[in-house]
Amino acid sequence: MSSVKAQQAARTRQRVLLAAAEVFDEVGYEQASVTRIVERAGLTLGALYFHFGSKQGLAEALMNAQPTTIEPHLESTGLQRMVDITLVWADRMERDPILRAGVRLAVEQGSHGMNDATSFEEWRELMRGHLDVARRAGELREGTCPDRLARFLVGACTGLQIYSNLAAGRADLMERVCDMWDLLLPSVASEAVARGVRVDPVRVSSR
Repeated sequence: MSSVKAQQAARTRQRVLLAAAEVFDEVGYEQASVTRIVERAGLTLGALYFHFGSKQGLAEALMNAQPTTIEPHLESTGLQRMVDITLVWADRMERDPILRAGVRLAVEQGSHGMNDATSFEEWRELMRGHLDVARRAGELREGTCPDRLARFLVGACTGLQIYSNLAAGRADLMERVCDMWDLLLPSVASEAVARGVRVDPVRVSSR
């Protein structure tokens, strides 16, 4: 495939993905039809099936795209990076349809016959990697296990966004994430690091 055709294919794939994200976010998996998705994208069913194979293939692509919508926007390291990832995630949940759709699909997948923990495990691996860096830098309290903490954070963030969505349409998700870190940092970070880590929405609001 020539570079021009490859670029066109990538743009087409992204158009389908964005349209699907908007539709899944609006109506959920069951009510989203492939016809509605391609109409939103201004493309043909052939384009959807060529790039994703099926509606389920689209859903899986969106679920597994979640970490990639966050990670490239950050420059911090260790525990600060871990905090920043969750803050950027909370910020972008308000305005990024691909992220919102991926989260909704991952949480609701049992209702439409899917059972795929890949997106949760990818979040866990991402978080564990940064927490391993924090451990090697002496940022974590003795006895804090990066893998256990990463697993806890994935579950905590999942629960926070569900609760926030039901209670406030996610308008207070950032506040809830900040509360989580204010409560958690003194227990998992060394005293000096806990004082230095910035849990500040302004830090990531433009990311």
